[in-house]
Amino acid sequence: MANGFALTVGLNAVNPACYEGWSGPLVACEADARDMATVLKSKGFQVTTLLTKQATRDSVLQAVGSAAKTAKPGDIFVYTNSSHGGQLPDQEGDEPDGLDETICMYDGQVVDDELYAVLEKFVPGVRVLLLSDSCHSGTMARDVPPAGPHSPAAAPQRDPRGMPLEVAARTYYAHQAMYDALLTDPANRRARDATRASILLISGCMDNQTSSDGAYNGLFTGTLLRVWNGGKFTGSYKKFWKKITSLMPREQSPNFFWATARDPVFEAQAPFTI
Repeated sequence: MANGFALTVGLNAVNPACYEGWSGPLVACEADARDMATVLKSKGFQVTTLLTKQATRDSVLQAVGSAAKTAKPGDIFVYTNSSHGGQLPDQEGDEPDGLDETICMYDGQVVDDELYAVLEKFVPGVRVLLLSDSCHSGTMARDVPPAGPHSPAAAPQRDPRGMPLEVAARTYYAHQAMYDALLTDPANRRARDATRASILLISGCMDNQTSSDGAYNGLFTGTLLRVWNGGKFTGSYKKFWKKITSLMPREQSPNFFWATARDPVFEAQAPFTI
């Protein structure tokens, strides 16, 4: 019998000591993580939830790594992340905009390839679903042009879930040795191509967009929960994404992205099926 494992992460702030005085206040990320945990528990998943100060770089990467050690072929792992997205200067010359994308944990940023170095440990036959509600999260990867204006139509309008560029620059130069080592680590750079599990990402926005925070849930997560409707939604992951997208403003368009080779069986399943 297949098993379901999940990690739900939500940060309403970061440690100012690790981001050069910036605390990154948000409203709805912890609620996103708790609500997604409720959904996944209702479907039989074993869920770990990390909120704000608990969601350190090490704790998140270790939780993903622990799931990778446990999951067997046929199992599913779901990782939901609600937080700020960040950017670091590209060290390999493969980014047209000169920036690598990150997700902001409490005590520092996790580089996209660093996350894939952990995901690469899942064995073939495991399904991995990533739900990312942060800025520039369309592929949790590369080629992110500058974000355009965020429309008032994306109500309830609150701060976008993205680290300001000036904060990103200060943070990088204050911790340059650590981040340069992560950005140039050959093992991290190779991890995406070596990943053997089936990895599907449904993101809160496209790479050149920002994800809106909200009064209770983030705009993407709140819309996802509305479509889920307490488990009454019927249809595949692709239909799930299309329905969510149909209810979102043009300025924030969720992405449906296979980080590995497309798995049509996984794609056709009802969301959160173990």
